[in-house]
This record gives sequence, C-alpha cells and structure tokens, in this order.
Amino acid sequence: MPERRRGAALEKALLDAAWEELTDNGYARFTMDAVVKRAGTSPPVLYRRWSHRDELARAAIVHTMKQSRLDTPDTGSLREDVLTLMREINSTRVQLITAMNMHLADYHQETGTSPGDLRDPLVTGRAEALDVLFGRAVDRGEIKPELLTERIKSLPFDLLRHEILTTFAPVPDHALEEIVDTVFLPLVALTTPPHNEPAPAAGRAR
Repeated sequence: MPERRRGAALEKALLDAAWEELTDNGYARFTMDAVVKRAGTSPPVLYRRWSHRDELARAAIVHTMKQSRLDTPDTGSLREDVLTLMREINSTRVQLITAMNMHLADYHQETGTSPGDLRDPLVTGRAEALDVLFGRAVDRGEIKPELLTERIKSLPFDLLRHEILTTFAPVPDHALEEIVDTVFLPLVALTTPPHNEPAPAAGRAR
C-alpha cells in the first residue's frame, strides 16, 4: 500500500502534477479534475488548497520557478558571477523558459496577467539571490551601488531570456559574453576591463 502523503510532501505532489498538466496540455485544457487524476488524489484534497484553476495554475508556476532557482555563484568577480549564472540558465532552463511562454498564453489572456507577473523576483526568491551576488560586487569595490536599479540587476537575464525565446534554443557563449561586456558592465562597473580587446602593439602611438 503506497505511503499516504501529507503536508509539504502532498502539496509538492499536487503542484508538480499541476505543472505537468499545464506543460502537457496547456492552460486551455487545464482542469482541476485532470490534476486530481494525475496526482492520484481526491477532489476535496485539491479544493481545500485552491478553489479555482487559475489559483492552482499560478501556484504551480511559482512553485516550479522556486524549485528551479539556481545557486548563486561566487567566483570572485562580478563578470564571472553573472556569466556563470547565465551559462547555467542557458544550459539547464531553456525548456522551462519556453514552456512558460508557449503553454501559458491562454492563462495570461484569461487572468489579465503577463509573464512578468509570474517572474516577480520577490515571489520567486530571485531578488534575494541577485542581492547576494551584487552585494559581493559592491563589497569588492567593482560597481557603483547607486546605479543598481532593479531593472539593471535583471537586465542581463532579461536579455538572455529574449535570446532564448527568439530561437527556442541555447544562446551561443559569445553572445552571453557580449551581453555582459558591452551592455551590462558599462552601466554599473567602476572600471570595465577590455576582456576581448587585443593589446596594443609595441611602439604603437597612443
């Protein structure tokens, strides 16, 4: 006889089932009954937690984004921290990013929300991770803290997501470096090292 799920384990099973239902069939065909069947539970168990399918869908999306949050890198430099995180997203999260945008159009239309509402850093925990990453860079004296608006903090990751949604494929590494070196770092860095710029030839006039 299978072990009876309770508490957090049960809620996780329900939210995992809801996410699988969303990605398999889209929001247009997303029903509470389908989630009940997929989770192997009963309707009262589900309805005690979420009374409508839009509530359940949102909970499943936020749960999945929290579960997929990556560790904050600590390489010793802002450039490498941001690139490391972008490379990890690029290699492991393309399917999640495309699913979020391709399968949930009906959800956004019906609920009047946008993809940005579900990527809220305060909801998903991303804000805390980025605060740690950028806080280290401030402590090292790499960046100007007064320039770190929320938009600028998210800029390299927003551009990465845009690139992924343009091709539905991982982004070439040279494009990641270009985003960081030519778009992001010049906005915040005290000095921007010329990472890919050739050294001047001996005797060249300056």
